[in-house]
Amino acid sequence: MSGEALMGDKQFGIDNGRLAQYAKEIKTIVDKGVECAIVIGGGNIFRGVQAEEGGMERTQGDYMGMLATVINAMALQSSLESVGIDTRLQSAIELKQIAESFIRRRAMRHLEKGRVVIFGGGTGSPFFTTDSAAALRAVEIEADVILKGTRVDGIYTSDPEKDPSATRYDDISFNEVYEKGLKVMDMTAFTLCNENDLPIVVFDMNKEGNLQKIIDGEKVGTTVKSK
Repeated sequence: MSGEALMGDKQFGIDNGRLAQYAKEIKTIVDKGVECAIVIGGGNIFRGVQAEEGGMERTQGDYMGMLATVINAMALQSSLESVGIDTRLQSAIELKQIAESFIRRRAMRHLEKGRVVIFGGGTGSPFFTTDSAAALRAVEIEADVILKGTRVDGIYTSDPEKDPSATRYDDISFNEVYEKGLKVMDMTAFTLCNENDLPIVVFDMNKEGNLQKIIDGEKVGTTVKSK
């Protein structure tokens, strides 16, 4: 999930209404017995790349961005628990007062017990995006699919917010994304998914019911997979 999505109609921070909507959406699939792990960005609070543009050292900015993801993860955890979902927050950066340290086997055990696991703190290393963290954690916990919730309802031939003639792909292969130069994830994350044959579904997280439709097998957004 992108951190920017948590802003709702605000220019900064967290919209409580949007947070509650996400918690409700996630609850619908957890109640079906789906094991669900979440990685959330921090762009609504701080972006490391923007810090670098302002003259700040990239490494420092990236660590600040990782802490922003933890703030969002804490907010999401609280919202999920308010609707009765047992949740665990694991951080790639040691923050023992508020989160468990990331331990792969412990995370998988939480999932087996029906808990939602939120991974905060990115990868714990600078120069990697939240996309990379999501791909890495998905591979580590042997996930079936990455569901990339954005504000756009899939992958288009060009930016649909700028080009009204852009058309959406229902399905596309990893190789086609490379060849067409389409933006799905950062290249590190995308390559990791390709090499591990991990499909990606890009969809509009803000449209109510989309998450449940995907779990029920309905066609939503764009699916990227090996062909």
